[in-house]
Amino acid sequence: MKSKFTCFLLAAVFALSAISLAQASKPDTTLPAAPSSSTPPAAAAADPTATNAGRVGTINIEQAIFASNEGQRDFEALSKKLEPKQTELKNLNDEVESLKKQLSDGAKLSEDARGNLVKQIEQKQKSLERLVQDARDDAQAQQNEIAQRILQKMAPVIVNYAQTAGFGMIVDTSNPWPQGPILWALPSMDITRSVVEAYNSKSGVPAPAKTIAPPAKSGTGTKPAAPAQAKPQTAAPPK
Repeated sequence: MKSKFTCFLLAAVFALSAISLAQASKPDTTLPAAPSSSTPPAAAAADPTATNAGRVGTINIEQAIFASNEGQRDFEALSKKLEPKQTELKNLNDEVESLKKQLSDGAKLSEDARGNLVKQIEQKQKSLERLVQDARDDAQAQQNEIAQRILQKMAPVIVNYAQTAGFGMIVDTSNPWPQGPILWALPSMDITRSVVEAYNSKSGVPAPAKTIAPPAKSGTGTKPAAPAQAKPQTAAPPK
């Protein structure tokens, strides 16, 4: 289980190029509550969005978070922050592989020498797997923190854009069907890019010099992806 398992975890921890968020963690995308359906008819008639109450829009929350200037800046910074740990784990993995090679090439090793080498490999392998799991959990937690922090500020922008544009409902398409509720939707219904532009304007964060691809999603044919896979729930944006 050893080398393939190790390589997979190394890739999962540090493949921040694809989020996912991920195997990046998926933040709770609950938005502020919609206006009560008990609104008096007169008030509804005065509401310019009332005539478009049946208009539905879609948004990929994960993509919006990562595509924002703030998201690109912070995830790139996290990637650089994790580089030393990646190097440390790679060096330890190389050490384990070197010991395995010694064992496979050691036809003339005594029984005692072979036994000591096997024991050393097992100990280092267990240590490596534990360190990889710890690094993976830490990376995912930090990705979650970034995503949740941005979502807290982006949620009001989404609601404001939807109300201004006359949408009666916005649906998150971060998870494709059948993991998500949307089987198919017209591309023209997607407001992700518009929300990202509105958020960039409000945040004032300049576009990064270079962009990085969002974490890939596990099991979707795409990522990150970021470590991901058990997606812990994060707090919903304030209502």
